Amino acid sequence: MINAAADDVRTRAPGVLDRIAVVVSEVLAPAVLVAVLLLTVGWHAGETPGVSRWWGLPGALFAAVIPLGYVLHGVRKGRLTNHHIPERADRRIPLLFGTASLVAGLLLLLALGAPGEVLALLTTGGVGLAVFALVTHWWKMSIHAGVASGTVAALTVVYGPVVLLGVPLVLLGCWARVRLTAHTPAQVIVGAMVGALIAGTVFPALL
Repeated sequence: MINAAADDVRTRAPGVLDRIAVVVSEVLAPAVLVAVLLLTVGWHAGETPGVSRWWGLPGALFAAVIPLGYVLHGVRKGRLTNHHIPERADRRIPLLFGTASLVAGLLLLLALGAPGEVLALLTTGGVGLAVFALVTHWWKMSIHAGVASGTVAALTVVYGPVVLLGVPLVLLGCWARVRLTAHTPAQVIVGAMVGALIAGTVFPALL
């Protein structure tokens, strides 16, 4: 009886881990993290007297909501498998669309006088999208990992080393993508390194 129960647990364990990995992938999805990051940085920028705390909202619209809407439209039309775009060849156009949307948002916010932190973050995101779009032509580098590590790096610039407590979440996100066979270990490791490098250098340089 005990051995049968143990075998049952072992049989069910992969399914449980897969479900956990799916939830983690959704919670730490690039669009979610980008939106949260822009809202957080916009709120921080609003600590300056006379500056609205909601400048991150239009930034999130152009950098996350509109690009995600484009992807979801592609899924409904059957052009894309799902919103994570597992096929490398299908990622190029959505990445270019996301870059165009972000640039449009950046120009609009620049004209409206948005705070420097939000503009710097959008510019950094544009650099990141351009790099990932270029690499995607040859290799399926993990965008999940890149955005997760970039989020931690950018928030560390704003709030200090305490944000590094979020590194385990980056590792969890990387594990989830590998667990779901969406990426190889190399693809998540390189993606995380590139995301952290871009956010940790370009963002503070523009402040």
